[in-house]
Amino acid sequence: MLLALAALVSACATRPLVPPLAKADPDAGYRWAHRFDELPNNDPGMLFVLAFSGGGTRAAAFSYGVLEELRRTPLAAPDATGRARTMLDEVDLVTGVSGGSFTALAFGLYGPKLFETYEQQFLKRNVEGELIARLLDPATGLKTWSDGFGRSELAEEYYDEILFHGATYGDLIDKPTPTVLASATSVSTGAEWVFSQSNFDIICSDMSKLHLARAAAASSAVPVVMSPVTLDNHAGTCGYVAPSWMAPLQADAWPGTRLQQRAAELIRYSDRAKRPYMHLVDGGLADNLGLYAFVGDLQEMATSPAFRKLVTNKRLRRIAIVVVNARSADSFDYDRHERAPGSFELLMQAISVPIDRFSNEAVLALQDIIHRWRLEWQLDVQTRRADGTPQAADDVPDIEFTTINVSFDALADPAERAYLLALPTSFVLPAEAVDRLRAAAGQLLRDSPQYRGLVRALSAQHTTSAPLN
Repeated sequence: MLLALAALVSACATRPLVPPLAKADPDAGYRWAHRFDELPNNDPGMLFVLAFSGGGTRAAAFSYGVLEELRRTPLAAPDATGRARTMLDEVDLVTGVSGGSFTALAFGLYGPKLFETYEQQFLKRNVEGELIARLLDPATGLKTWSDGFGRSELAEEYYDEILFHGATYGDLIDKPTPTVLASATSVSTGAEWVFSQSNFDIICSDMSKLHLARAAAASSAVPVVMSPVTLDNHAGTCGYVAPSWMAPLQADAWPGTRLQQRAAELIRYSDRAKRPYMHLVDGGLADNLGLYAFVGDLQEMATSPAFRKLVTNKRLRRIAIVVVNARSADSFDYDRHERAPGSFELLMQAISVPIDRFSNEAVLALQDIIHRWRLEWQLDVQTRRADGTPQAADDVPDIEFTTINVSFDALADPAERAYLLALPTSFVLPAEAVDRLRAAAGQLLRDSPQYRGLVRALSAQHTTSAPLN
C-alpha cells in the first residue's frame, strides 16, 4: 500500500516551471540598473549596497541585525513630508547568498514591515526540524520520490508557506523597496547565477513568474543535503541580443579578466541545444559573500560606455558597500587525531573550505576594482595634456567609494567573538543565539569608523541641500 501511495503521489509531483519570455527587453523586468534612483526618501546620488553572506540562520540573523541598526540610525534632514529619515532609507541594492538570501528577499518583499514579522516567521523557528518532519511525513515526503520533485522543491513549498506567501519577482517590480539580487551556483560551470532578468533574458525566461521561495531554495540548496533546483532553458526564442559590453570580450579567446570569464559563462547558455536545462545549488559554492554579482556590474560599468552614460545621467557620486560576513570558525580538529575524517566529513569539508577561500577572493576582487576605478578608469590614458600627464575622462563618473566590513572578527569581546564563530551553519538556532547575532551586528556597525563617517557625510549633505524627492 505504501508503494502504491508513493507511486500515486510521485506521479502528480512536478517541479515548478518558469514560462518562456515572449520578447527580451533590456528596459523591462526586475533588474537593478533601472531602479536604484526610484526609491522614495532616497539620495539618488548614492548607491548603497548591502551584501549578505551565507551561513544558515546564523547569516540570516546577522544580516537582519544590520537592517535593524540601519533603521536606528537617523539622518539629519527629514524628507519632503517631514518624516524622519534613517540609513535604511538609503539602501538601494541588497545581494544575498544562502542564509543571507532569506533576509534579503524578505526585505525586498516586505520593506519596513519585515521588522514586525521576520523574527517569529523565520529567525526563531526550527526551520531545519520542520523540513525534516515534512520529508518523513508520507503525506508530504513521498512527493520527493518523483523524478521532477526533490528535497529543494519540498523546501520551496515550506518557505513559501511560512515566509513568502506566493510572492513572485513580478510582485517586487513596482515595490518601493531596494532591489534584491539572490545568487545560486551553476552545477555545470561552477559560476554564480544571479536572479536578475538580465540573466534570465539569456535563457529567454520570464523571471516575473518565478516565486521568491524558489530563488531562496536554489540559493540555499547545499549539495547532498538538498537536491539541485532545475530551470528550463528557452534560449533563442525571445530575440535576445547580447549587450554591447559583451562583444569585445567574446572576441578575445583568452579569459584575461573576470568580466571576460563572466561573459563567456553567460553566453554558454545561449546554446539551448547543448544546454536545455540549468541545475543550481547553494550560491556559497561560487561566492559566499554575494559580492561578485555587484563586482561584475562595476566592471561592466567601467567597460560599457552605455552603462557609464546611464550612471552619469543618474548623477551618481558615491558608492557605499556594507559586507556582512557571517562566516564560522575554521576547524583544525582533524589534525589533532590519527584517525582521518570519514567520507561524509570529507565531503562537508570539501564544500566549506573553498567557500571561505572564495570569500576572501571576493573581497580582494572588490578592493581591486575600486583601486582600478580610482587609478585607471577615471584617467583616460589615450588623452594626455601637453606635459604628458593623463587627463580625466569625461564619461567615467568621479565616484567616492566607501566599504564597511561587518564580521565577527572585528568584535572587541573575545568571548563573544568565539561564541558567534562557533555557531553551526544550520537552519535552527536557540533564540538567545539569534538575539546575540542581531546585537553583535548592530554593535559592529556602530563601531565602524567608515560607517560613522558615511552617516556624518550624508547628514551634512542633507542639511545643506534641498529635501529629497
